[in-house]
Amino acid sequence: MSQRTRSAAVKWRRQAPIFAALGDETRLALIAKLSQGDRHSIADLTEGTRLTRQGVTKHLRVLQKARLVRSVKHGRESLFELDPAPLREVRDYADVVSESWDRALARLRAFVEEDG
Repeated sequence: MSQRTRSAAVKWRRQAPIFAALGDETRLALIAKLSQGDRHSIADLTEGTRLTRQGVTKHLRVLQKARLVRSVKHGRESLFELDPAPLREVRDYADVVSESWDRALARLRAFVEEDG
């Protein structure tokens, strides 16, 4: 494996926790609410759900560990906000994978048409 390939693999390996964090319906709902741009307290994020504050806190910790959410102190309260940078990294990763599949399909099409 070349140094460039190893470097790319390490870079893309950072995306795994993000995909894992986004693989949960509740966490996706939290991301959707936070993506509106406002900071929210745990009470705000719990409102309208069947989750307890402890449940929301657990999900927020997973999102924080994946770098998708950060907390900001506001007085005695912690407010949570979305960090869009990791989502852009995931989009870039998906673009690379998509381009790779497009090239593979073009090669397959050329092969099939050549034999046809």
